[in-house]
Amino acid sequence: MTEHTLPAHILKQLAQELEVKENQVTAAVNLLDEGATVPFIARYRKEVTQGLTDTHLRQLEERLDYMRDLQSQKETALKTIKELDKLTPALEKQINEAMTKQVLADLYQPYRPKRRSKATQAIEAGLEPLATDIWSNRELNPEEFAQKFINEEKGITTVKQALEGAQHILAEKWSDDPVVVQPLREQMRTEAHIISKAKNAPAEKTTGDAEKDKALAKKRDQFEKKAAKFNDYLQHSEGVGAIASHRILALFRGRRENVLDLTVDLPEVEKGQKHPCVSKMHQILEFTPEGKPADAWLEKVVNWTWRVKLHTKLENDLMSEIKEKADQDSINVFARNLKNLLLSAPAGTKATIGLDPGIRTGVKVAVVGETGQVLEHTTIYPHAPKNQWDEAKAALKAICEKFTVELIAIGNGTASRETDKLVAEFIRENPEF
Repeated sequence: MTEHTLPAHILKQLAQELEVKENQVTAAVNLLDEGATVPFIARYRKEVTQGLTDTHLRQLEERLDYMRDLQSQKETALKTIKELDKLTPALEKQINEAMTKQVLADLYQPYRPKRRSKATQAIEAGLEPLATDIWSNRELNPEEFAQKFINEEKGITTVKQALEGAQHILAEKWSDDPVVVQPLREQMRTEAHIISKAKNAPAEKTTGDAEKDKALAKKRDQFEKKAAKFNDYLQHSEGVGAIASHRILALFRGRRENVLDLTVDLPEVEKGQKHPCVSKMHQILEFTPEGKPADAWLEKVVNWTWRVKLHTKLENDLMSEIKEKADQDSINVFARNLKNLLLSAPAGTKATIGLDPGIRTGVKVAVVGETGQVLEHTTIYPHAPKNQWDEAKAALKAICEKFTVELIAIGNGTASRETDKLVAEFIRENPEF
């Protein structure tokens, strides 16, 4: 696939996101690929894009980069899985239809080249049948069955070692399986809270050494001053889907300054209850403990997989996700504020004529009122080939009288000097303005 092409369903998705037509997206993509910039397209290629605004175009440019990067990652994933001879039509369809990098990462995870993990070592030691047989036949007694897999040559000398290896095999299998991971990720996104707690202050203790005691006291004072800035977050919990971006950024600043500990988890359950995500795993894996010989051991493995593998993975992913969103929100706020500042009247609240000089196409005229509203616009032709010099001055006079204009601004471009001469002559002839 070349840089210039994207699958039809992605172009359709981009059009839906921007709430425009597919042919508008296609036209804009072609222009961007030819090297045209967003300002150029927005101003000079409106007829090609059927009126896409600079806002549309910037959003499209950003999403286009993301989608092309995603497409490249899909091609890498498909190539790797095909080389492993594990690419099925169903998996290929899922990968091609993935619309986010996170979904693609979940699908690719089982086939991604990995470092030699404890699960890999356990498989090499011949423990995979132990794990799969206990999982498929819960009537087996794990301790008794594991005795068959003791092999001193492969480093498995006890039942405990054998079962630990089997645990690692099952845990890695489940934590790499998108069928398990994706519903848990969605549950965390919708139900989890970001929880902040104060880190422990440096201990108030004396060493008997005056210099060391002084340094410790200074360290405590510094910590307390920093902690005071985060007083609202020393014991805080809020849903990740509802928390405001500025509070997310404050929490991460507190962690960076070593004042706060942050975790992402579901709200605390009552003592003795299963973690909701563990219950969800039971449902996904179709595992309901019924008192069978293997059930207690398997339940321990499910709990361990959530606590050690999946929660850590999903917590890190969600932390990155909400931080990225908060950063983008803050950039958007800054951009809006800067835009308002740049668009504020540089000379104060005064009615102003703006002139965009041109020769063949004429001088474009716009009148902006005291509060920034556009009052009128027209085109005059003082320069060649029409040479309507006097008519242009008359048009300016009529506008000044109509709107009590106080300022005239001239753009710096083609025919700007000639237009400046026109305005200077107009002002000399009409000193009342």
